[in-house]
Amino acid sequence: MTVFSDASAFSSFSADDIDAAKRFYVDVLGLELKDEAMGAIELGLGGGGVIFIYPKPNHQPATFTVLNFPVSDLEAAVDELRSKGVETKIYPDSEFPSDERGIVRGGPDTGPDICWFRDPAGNVLAVMSDPRG
Repeated sequence: MTVFSDASAFSSFSADDIDAAKRFYVDVLGLELKDEAMGAIELGLGGGGVIFIYPKPNHQPATFTVLNFPVSDLEAAVDELRSKGVETKIYPDSEFPSDERGIVRGGPDTGPDICWFRDPAGNVLAVMSDPRG
């Protein structure tokens, strides 16, 4: 065992507008948040996990998925995002072939059905069929 095996790890990423991030993660995604030191926010995730989002004036959006949301009903989740004005087709079909709503269909060798979207800071997030069923 190492000192890391018992550590309560968490992830973090930056945003250029913390107020817009708060509105998005609370009003659109329905997550709980707490204000933290130095303008950061802590997002409470299902299952007890947390993510910290910190302000960064020279923020560069992540070009990879920083947060995945496994859900039992992917189509309903995508419809909910779209009804709240979230663009869910962010990649061209030449990169990730998807339906008109942005859902990429997985399979036994390709993983779960998934749909990517961006937060107000441009970070890439995903909602996917829960592989646990």
